[in-house]
Amino acid sequence: MAIINGKPDFIARLNYLTYEEGGRSIPTSSGYRPQVKFDFSELLTGGQQMFIDKELVYPGESVMAEILLVSTDFARFKLVVGSKFEFREGARTIGHGEIIEILNPILIEKTE
Repeated sequence: MAIINGKPDFIARLNYLTYEEGGRSIPTSSGYRPQVKFDFSELLTGGQQMFIDKELVYPGESVMAEILLVSTDFARFKLVVGSKFEFREGARTIGHGEIIEILNPILIEKTE
């Protein structure tokens, strides 16, 4: 798996679904890059998950991770702490995430 070069865009709590809930049947390694979908857009982007203090996550487990989006254009000025998202393999949702801290300032929601 190719590692994306760059700084993480945000830190999130990731909750992987169990196989019975539609999630993966095998563990996921740090560096995994599923598709990411936010509620405010139908667009998807890749999001590399670098697990914090863990190398493997099993179906049904939760983990804190630094997330580096492949493309940030669609999310410019739209994210807040607490924003929720799905991560997917194709059309199948394999987990849910919640933003804990935004590291990339161009993603922080603009307030008027």
